[in-house]
Amino acid sequence: MITLEKVQRRAESDAKTHGYFLNHNSSFLKDLLEGLRQNEERYGYPSCPCRLATGKFDLDRDIICPCDYRDPDVEEYGCCYCALFVSKDVYEGRKEISSIPERRPVDKQISTPGENLKNINQSEPFLPINTLTETQKGKKKVWYCRQCGFMCFREEPPYICPVCKAKREIFAEVNITTGVYG
Repeated sequence: MITLEKVQRRAESDAKTHGYFLNHNSSFLKDLLEGLRQNEERYGYPSCPCRLATGKFDLDRDIICPCDYRDPDVEEYGCCYCALFVSKDVYEGRKEISSIPERRPVDKQISTPGENLKNINQSEPFLPINTLTETQKGKKKVWYCRQCGFMCFREEPPYICPVCKAKREIFAEVNITTGVYG
C-alpha cells in the first residue's frame, strides 16, 4: 500500500531538487497528494490528479507527476496546472495563483469520457469510463469546471477548483454514458 506520507516525501524531494515548493494550503495539498496516491494505486504510476488518465502508461507518460508541463507552467505562471508545485514568489505570497491554460496537446487529452483514443493497443485491457458497470463506478461521478475545463472523477465536485479557484457551484456533472455536460 502506498502511503500519503510517501507520496508527500517524494513530492517534497522533487520540489526541493528543482527549486519549487509545495502548495502551502494544507487541505488543498492533502487532496492533491491523495489524488496522486490513488492514481498510483489504480494505475501503478502517479498520474497527475488534475487530468484524466487512461491507465495506459505510454499514453499517460506526459502526465506522470511531475508532469512534462510543470516546469514551463511554474516558470510562466508561478505554479503547475494543478498548483501542487509553486514558485517561491507564490509560496511567499508575492504572487497569486491564477488560471493556467492547458499545455497538453489536444490529441492526448480525454475531452469526452470514454472517447476512443489513438494508439491504444486494443488487445490490452482498457475500460473507458462509459463501459464501467454501476458497481465499478460506485458513487463517483465525472465533474467538469465550466470556467476553466478542469475535470475530476469523485463523489462530489471539489469545493474550489484547483486550477481556476472557481466555487463548486461552477462544476457540472458529466453524463458518463453520453459525455454530455449537465
